Amino acid sequence: MARSKVKRNSVLNFVAVTILTIIGIVLSVCSFDIPYTPYTYNGFANSISLGLDLAGGVSIVYECSESGQQDLDKAIEATVTRLTDVIAGEYNEATITRQGSTKIRIEVPSVSDSEEIFNLIGEPTPLYMTLREGGDALLTGEDIEDVEVAYQKSSEGSSYEYGVNLKFNSEGSKKFADITGQAADGDQKIYVYIGEIGEVDPLTLTCEEKIVGDSTFISGNFESYEDAEAYALKLMSGTFSCKLTLLENTVISATLGADALKYCLIGGFVGLFLIFVLMWWRYGDFGHLVSFSLIIYIVLMLFFLQAIPAVQLTLPGLAGIVLSIGMAIDGAIIILEKVREEYRSGKKIPMSVKAGFKSAFWPIFDSNITTIITAIVLYILGTASIQGFAITLLIGILLSMFMNLVILRFFMKWYLPFNSVKAKKLHLPKQERLVKETEVATEGGQAND
Repeated sequence: MARSKVKRNSVLNFVAVTILTIIGIVLSVCSFDIPYTPYTYNGFANSISLGLDLAGGVSIVYECSESGQQDLDKAIEATVTRLTDVIAGEYNEATITRQGSTKIRIEVPSVSDSEEIFNLIGEPTPLYMTLREGGDALLTGEDIEDVEVAYQKSSEGSSYEYGVNLKFNSEGSKKFADITGQAADGDQKIYVYIGEIGEVDPLTLTCEEKIVGDSTFISGNFESYEDAEAYALKLMSGTFSCKLTLLENTVISATLGADALKYCLIGGFVGLFLIFVLMWWRYGDFGHLVSFSLIIYIVLMLFFLQAIPAVQLTLPGLAGIVLSIGMAIDGAIIILEKVREEYRSGKKIPMSVKAGFKSAFWPIFDSNITTIITAIVLYILGTASIQGFAITLLIGILLSMFMNLVILRFFMKWYLPFNSVKAKKLHLPKQERLVKETEVATEGGQAND
């Protein structure tokens, strides 16, 4: 009675996991309209953010040079942060990274025209505010936190007008209050240079009183939203902390990436099929359990690839996935080979499984921990393409440990009530004790002859 109850529980467990896996597969690859809503569900696989080499897009490289800054390195880091705020706010999948010591690379997938990016950030030039024409800079672009088009009442209060809102950081707020205070007391104008002082004509602002706070509204008698937006872009282009010179502007076709992804998927499916066959040939029913756990592994991988914001799948990222799948299979092989060794030594199947997992734990744990540490270091120190490889490898290794040490362990535990004695179904080797008995019996028969 107790044995039948254990079998029934195992059946229920397998049925529940199978249903959940089927649901996971459907959610991974299928797209459908959500009933009674205007939304469409695209599936895990279709929702993964693709990098430039797979989705196509725009790659821009700028050379950075000093622009009134004493510390160029600090200015470049500030510019990377500022570009990230400006571009990533419009294109979530964009990546802005430092390349070498003086370059900045901007990659925006799924964009076919680089002019969209140039229009967004403007022509990168320094911004200065002074109290006299050609004077020393009292406030620079790095003191400005945000620039946006605004629509509010005019200074007379009789009508609304377009303008630009400037938001300052804490240091910029103090500087702007000081500038406006001096301008109001001395009936001076504020000169705004967007470009090197002496090379361009400044924009002039008038100020009637000291402005205290972290933002201000600049009106310029703009006739339309587009005029105000163009003015905002000019100011925005001056918020970068160093002077940027365009070195490279490349548009990458999406066709090449689509072909690479297609062939990679075809190769992946063929490889998985061969793995399933070889696992069954070597390990019998245990091989089927490994194949089942591998399917769950792939579903979980697709889920996390689309759920984690830091993931942007690239060709190096695909290599990371393939490598992690290989390590997952390698871990399963270590476990099953340990089980075979324990069985060969004379243990029964249930004890062989228990001992096999126990002896395989530390080899799997140690090898995966070293790979995890390597992936973390690569992600911290590597460039964008290396980071793509590192993040997918890290996710894959963590999932492979979960697959082998948790999922596969439960599967084999649930399987044993159905077969704890039939070694042939598990393709297990002959036990050494039986081999010795056979040899003894053979030798005895020959002696009698």
